[in-house]
Amino acid sequence: MRATGSLRLRLLAGTLAWVLLTVALAGWGLHSLFRSHVREQLRQQLVLQLDALSGNIDWDGSVRVAPLADGRLAQPLSGLYWQIDRLGSAPQPALARSRSLWDQVLALPGVPAGYPARGYRVLQLPGPQGQALVAVARTLQLPDEDAPLLRLVVAGDEALLAEPLQRFTRLLLAALSMLALGLALAVALQLHLALHPLALLRQRLADVRSGRADRLQGPFAQELAPLVDEFNHVLAENADMVQRARTQAGNLAHAVHTPLSVLANSAAQDDSALARLVREQVASARRQVDWHLARARAAAAVRATGLATPVLEPVQALLRTMARLHAARGVDFALAPDAAGAAFRGEVQDLYELLGNLLDNAGKWARSRVVVGVQRQGAQVCVSVDDDGPGIPQAERERMFERGTRLDEERPGSGLGLDIVRALTETYGGSVQVLASPLGGARLLLCLPAASEDS
Repeated sequence: MRATGSLRLRLLAGTLAWVLLTVALAGWGLHSLFRSHVREQLRQQLVLQLDALSGNIDWDGSVRVAPLADGRLAQPLSGLYWQIDRLGSAPQPALARSRSLWDQVLALPGVPAGYPARGYRVLQLPGPQGQALVAVARTLQLPDEDAPLLRLVVAGDEALLAEPLQRFTRLLLAALSMLALGLALAVALQLHLALHPLALLRQRLADVRSGRADRLQGPFAQELAPLVDEFNHVLAENADMVQRARTQAGNLAHAVHTPLSVLANSAAQDDSALARLVREQVASARRQVDWHLARARAAAAVRATGLATPVLEPVQALLRTMARLHAARGVDFALAPDAAGAAFRGEVQDLYELLGNLLDNAGKWARSRVVVGVQRQGAQVCVSVDDDGPGIPQAERERMFERGTRLDEERPGSGLGLDIVRALTETYGGSVQVLASPLGGARLLLCLPAASEDS
């Protein structure tokens, strides 16, 4: 099954995207609230200035305004201004104005009908330098008999909002950045802690697959416990199935070999042509049964988990056996000095079957010496069987594995041994090939899946 991406990265990306979106929305909301707050503060300051202006007006035929406390009103183009317009039958704009307006006049809209004498209204005005102003205006009727109706306006430059708003924005960005970073670290830590049980589960599965354990064991989280229990149940059923397959294979072998032995014993007592034919067919049937049983056993082993068979011990046992078997020809069977310890991920019976056929074949062809090497090569364990015989021609190296093929009819054998080797090897997902040997003869190189190095 092809992987479709990292679960950790997808969860992290989704959570971080949501965190960043939430922080951004919070920042936008806080910025808007603070901007409204600053604008409201400016409006209230303007209202206070308007109240102070209203209290500092006198009328003695003309408008006189006592100086206000805010020094910005006396500073030209400071951003804070006031202006008094005369309303009524003889209107006069800018009857009086602050020093900060210098020689400019605020362009005010007309007074709407029914404008209340009390209260104020908020205006948006162009400033002396074209900047935007926020203004508050009210009408004022002085108690003097001949006093006209006046309109008082106090205006402030919207730039007065910029400095506190910028300062707040910088602080807000710093605070939100620290918050986002803290949340991101918290999310990463939470994901690490949440996915750690999955890493443990993967490790335990690797232990089962490599043969270090036969079931999942460990302090798994409560949410994973049902999955672990189900998987252990599957492993137990798989082990039972393999055991049943082995038992049935043994029963079949016993059931078939018994009548074959009877036939062989009966034919051995007679030297007729029919007896010889029976003996040949019985021998062929035994080899066929052994071959098919070996394949069935190997197929069951491939399905099983937790298999780990050390290679050196079977090799050494077979070397002793082959030395006795070929003692009449004086063939020496030896283990290479650089042979390494390794484990085969399969059944020990199949390993004996594979190596036994290869060593027996090498013993038949060798003149005086057979050397076996064992090496771990990545995910495989490779066994080399070298002999000092005549070697195998390049054109015959593939054909020698065909069923029933015998390269030399004068040598004993049925031609089934190497075919069994190739069938078993392919069942396990390995390979077997013929190469030239450093001893001058042939090298049969068998590579099988290796169990974990920690097995």
